[in-house]
Amino acid sequence: MKTRTLLLLSVGTALMILLAGGALLFQLSNQESTTAAMALGSATTIGDVDVTVVSAAVTGTRLVVSVEIGGVDDSNGIDSFRLVTGDQRLDPIAAQAAGRCGSISVAALACTIEFDISASEGTSRVLVLRRGEEQATWRLG
Repeated sequence: MKTRTLLLLSVGTALMILLAGGALLFQLSNQESTTAAMALGSATTIGDVDVTVVSAAVTGTRLVVSVEIGGVDDSNGIDSFRLVTGDQRLDPIAAQAAGRCGSISVAALACTIEFDISASEGTSRVLVLRRGEEQATWRLG
């Protein structure tokens, strides 16, 4: 192939990529990307789990979230929770302790989910529960 043909093909490919990117950007600008945060104390169902976030309080270097949760037997169900701060995403503390959620059962259980916030510098805190394709958020601070 001649150099001129290769240059024309590369310019044509670049234009097609640019047009595809513009079309994607237009599609994304018309989407609702946020969901409304749930109020503390209101019950909701996310996927197969019924959950009510009752309260949240900072105790030392930990954020303790009181919940009522049930609806399905899932030994790793608490791993579906995340705490999003202004600077990072935190997993719940997995170690067993009195009153701390360890798993989800069919019967509703009142327990706490704890997050170590000592390394977080952000003051904004959002609790996120994702089950399958569904998600719920609670603004905690």
